[in-house]
This record gives sequence, structure tokens and C-alpha cells, in this order.
Amino acid sequence: MSGSLNSIYNNINYALNQHMMAMAKLQEQASSGSRVNRASDDPTGSYQILGLKSQQELLGNYIDNISSASDTLQSSDTIVQNIKQSLAQVRNVLSQVTSGTYSDDARARTAEQVDQILEQVVQYANSKSNGQYLFGGTSTGTAPYTVERTDGKITGVVYNGASGERSVEVAPAVTMNIFSVGEDIFGSNDRSAPVFSNVTGAKAGTGTSNVNGDVWLTVINDGSNYKVSIDDGLTYTTVPAGGEANQAVTDSRTGKVLYVDTTGINQTGVELVRVPGTYDVFNTLIAVRDTLKNDKGLSTDQLKQACNSAYNSLDEVINRVLQTSVTNGTKINFLDDLKTNLTDLKNQAEDQTSAVEDADIAQISIDLSRQQVLYQMSLSVAAKMMSISLLDYISTSTTQ
Repeated sequence: MSGSLNSIYNNINYALNQHMMAMAKLQEQASSGSRVNRASDDPTGSYQILGLKSQQELLGNYIDNISSASDTLQSSDTIVQNIKQSLAQVRNVLSQVTSGTYSDDARARTAEQVDQILEQVVQYANSKSNGQYLFGGTSTGTAPYTVERTDGKITGVVYNGASGERSVEVAPAVTMNIFSVGEDIFGSNDRSAPVFSNVTGAKAGTGTSNVNGDVWLTVINDGSNYKVSIDDGLTYTTVPAGGEANQAVTDSRTGKVLYVDTTGINQTGVELVRVPGTYDVFNTLIAVRDTLKNDKGLSTDQLKQACNSAYNSLDEVINRVLQTSVTNGTKINFLDDLKTNLTDLKNQAEDQTSAVEDADIAQISIDLSRQQVLYQMSLSVAAKMMSISLLDYISTSTTQ
């Protein structure tokens, strides 16, 4: 009888524990709202949930990258728009100067105005977004532009940034150039042959010059030979008798070379030489300022010609900046569309995760109620099975 009672007790205890474990699991699901709280609850579902949550995290990272990239591009575009407006302002003023309505004093005041705009444009070009410089390419930790000054005035602007753009991954196998190379935005790189203004008889040589923007060619005669300079007379190159078809004239300040056909030089003077396709924002503004100041003592006709040349130079750099603005706008629109698509994918992954993971509270309530009834019934049955009197036990034992 003892063995039978132990067997009955063990079976009842096992059955009651199973009921309690089932109820505990249902109560946990009801309180957490999750059907799968550990891998053992549903190994297959746990594997699906793990994959879906990894996908959500990856998409979330890409969405964050897109938001950061969009903010950076928006900041960059704002700066580019400000620079474009500043250049347009200078161009409008310059057009009024070339009309002949400005006196020398008015021209000098305008030169100071252009100088202030130049200072502001340099600050724009050294702008930051989230602590990173916008126009230094991959070099985002240091200012991309430094200035050279003479008597407090900017006489040169030097690019110190990187030559490659910095990219950000915004989707699987999709990168976007965010931090631009300042030289590509604020300058042109489509060099054409130098254009001489036909003042001294000098012409373009056959070599490929590397000077940029506007160059002033100064021609003097020492009584025996002509001499030419492109560094405002700091150094001169002697023209041999009869001249040369391709004479190199070097700027001692920069090391840049202008190749000049000196065979046709027939008089002294100061001549403007334009190199289309090489203008940048900063040197163009410097040239406009210096032209308006007329430190070279140009005649009225020469000054007008120089102003017209500067106007064309401004057109070139404004068009370059405008192209950058259009490119930024295209990138921003692309990122907006991409962000929408990735957000939709992330939402779909979240819905799929919920379908696998979330508990059906209504069904759990029904199952829990049914389990509690079964547990109460089991307890009742167990109580009856275990209620054996001492007399029944003795009788059973005696019989055996």
C-alpha cells in the first residue's frame, strides 16, 4: 500500500506542478505582453525575432545617418546660397561702376564694401556643422581656408583641406558625399588659353601656363630691352631682342608661370591677362576690390575693361556655386526619399516582430481562466484521492 500511495502522490504532485507552470507562463505573458520571453518559449519564433530586430537596428542606424547627412547638406546649402547672394551683390555693384556713374570716391567706398564681403565669404567657407568643417573634404577637423594679409587686407586665400570628399553610408552599398572639397565648389578647373587685352602687343605663348584668374602683365623698357613682370614689378624678365614665342614669366610670390609670346611687344604699359576657367571666389573678389581701388593707376578705358573682365569672372564663379547648390538640392531630395523608404521597411520589420512576439491578451485570458479551473479541479480530485482514513489503511494492510 505504501508504494501505491507514493506513486499516487508523485503523480498528483507532477500534475499540479504542470498546471502551476502553465499558469505561471500565461501570467508572465499577460504581464509582459510578450508571447516569447526567452528562447525556450519558442525556438523558431526566437530566431525570427532575433533576425527582425537586427534588421530594425541596422535600418535605424541608416536612418540616423541619413538625418545627420541631410542636416549637414542643409547647412552646406545655406552657406552656398549666402555666398551666391554675396557674389550677386558684388556683381550688381560692379555693373553700376562700369556704367560710369561712380566717382573715384564712390569707387573707393565700393572697394571697401567688397573687402567686407570678402571677409564674410572666407568665414562662410570655414563654416562648421556639428563641429566639423563643411568644405574641407575628408579633412573635417581643421579650417579649410587660411588667408594671407598685407596691411590688414586679404591678399590671398589658400585652401588647406583635402582633395577627396568625405562620404557617409546611408543604405546598404549606398554612400553619399557629404563634406565637399572647397576647391571644387568655390573655384573652376576648366582652364582655357590666356586672353591678353592687347595693350602692349604681348600675346599668349605656346606653353601651358599655370597662373589662375586675372594676371597683370607689366611691361617696361630699360632703354635697351623690354622687361616683363607678373608680380607687380617685384621681379622682371628681360625680353631678348626680337622677343620669344614662348617666354616664361614667373610670379616670385607664388611660383606660378605665364607663358608669353613677346615677339610682338611694341610699347610699355600694364595689361590685364585673363585665364578663363580658373577663377575662384576669393581671388575674384580680391581682384574686384583692387580694381575698384585702381592702385595700378589705370586709365578710364583700362579701368572699364578691367571691371568688365571682373564682371565676367563673377559670372563664372557664380555659375559654379549655382551648380553646387543644384547638386546639394538633388542630394537632399534623394536622402528624403531614401529615408521614407527605409522608415517604411523598418515599420514593416517592427510589425512582423510584433506578429511573432506579441501575446494575444484576449486568448491568454481565456487560456488562463481555463487553466485555473483545471487546477482547481485537479486539487479537488487530489484531495479526494489522498483522503484515506486510518481504519481503511489498517484494513488494507491486514488484508495484505
